[in-house]
Amino acid sequence: MGRGRVEMKRIENKINRQVTFSKRRVGLFKKAFELSVLCDAEVALIVFSSRGKLFHFATSSGGMIKTLERYQNSKLNLTQQQISTAGRDRETQLQNCPYLDEFLTLKATYESLQRTQRNLLGEDLGQLDIRELDNLEKQLESALAQARQRRAGILMEQMDELRRKERHLIDMNKQLKIKVSEELSLVLLLFHLQKVNYDFRD
Repeated sequence: MGRGRVEMKRIENKINRQVTFSKRRVGLFKKAFELSVLCDAEVALIVFSSRGKLFHFATSSGGMIKTLERYQNSKLNLTQQQISTAGRDRETQLQNCPYLDEFLTLKATYESLQRTQRNLLGEDLGQLDIRELDNLEKQLESALAQARQRRAGILMEQMDELRRKERHLIDMNKQLKIKVSEELSLVLLLFHLQKVNYDFRD
């Protein structure tokens, strides 16, 4: 029996939405990678989760920036060809080009995220003012708190696993003692019976 068709609408359950996003994102990136390998295509993907977390994938050796620059040049060349054919003013055409606005916005967002990432790694801090440094400090404190919480969770899981193994070993030890005791009792019984039989013959 075939799978039912999934209705394309927003998933209301938060957990299900996050799980679906994670699975679909992995599938999307996998398809993009396969397309680049099978067809020798240059592919770039930018995805933001509902929480604003950035995920990106680029097959170019120069990374996402190189692909975005190629995208910009391609759209600008197309715009210039349209300008030449129509005989319109070049500057006006560039200002009215939707692709240029889209690219510039996308590039600015990506560069901002790259700067934020470098700042979080302790790089390029000399360009930040007091307010930006305060925000960066809050982000680092939040990330540190999450890391500590995750670390504590992992340690608790490891301790629970060790306790489970300890209980298992204790149970095995008890069973082994019972088995040894039973076998020892049997040996003593056999020894006693042999002794009684020997005394009886005497």
